[in-house]
Amino acid sequence: MTTIKEILTDCDNRMKKSIESFHHELNKIRTGRASAALLDTVKVDAYGSMMSLNQVANVTVPDAHTINIQPWDKGLSSAIEKAIQAANLGLNPGNDGNLIRVPLPPLTEERRKEIGKLVKKLGEEAKVAVRNVRRDAMEHLKKAEKAEHFSEDERKRGEDEVQKRTDQHVKEIDGLVVAKEKEVMSV
Repeated sequence: MTTIKEILTDCDNRMKKSIESFHHELNKIRTGRASAALLDTVKVDAYGSMMSLNQVANVTVPDAHTINIQPWDKGLSSAIEKAIQAANLGLNPGNDGNLIRVPLPPLTEERRKEIGKLVKKLGEEAKVAVRNVRRDAMEHLKKAEKAEHFSEDERKRGEDEVQKRTDQHVKEIDGLVVAKEKEVMSV
């Protein structure tokens, strides 16, 4: 027997996962500021298999416009360099033998606007995901009412609570979008 509380808890957890996923996607977007998360998607051909960059090197951010990569095995330096270039991030790494420096060029106004549009698009996708969770929870409440004889009032209270949680998560997504756009547009 499913209770309204279980349905609400499941709904809340799934909405939070949608927001976490959105947050993870935002971290990958390049702003004018250096971030180790920019290189999370880079896979390096090391020891016969494809490995994440952070599994073969130490990634640090010494200042707002540079990412430093210290390979644990100096023999992987050229493979790391090639992997960063192949990742198509618009970055040109420089290798001095011990340390790979990745300078981040400043973004053009046109590129900033493109990134702003991308952030809005990702925000809309996250909102759609949250609304899909709401729809599933509403259907679940209706089925539970028929199958387990909830009263109509209990179902409506559950639906109101689902809507409140949806509104709260959509508002959180909007806040993240505004913050990321502000970060992108600041020179």
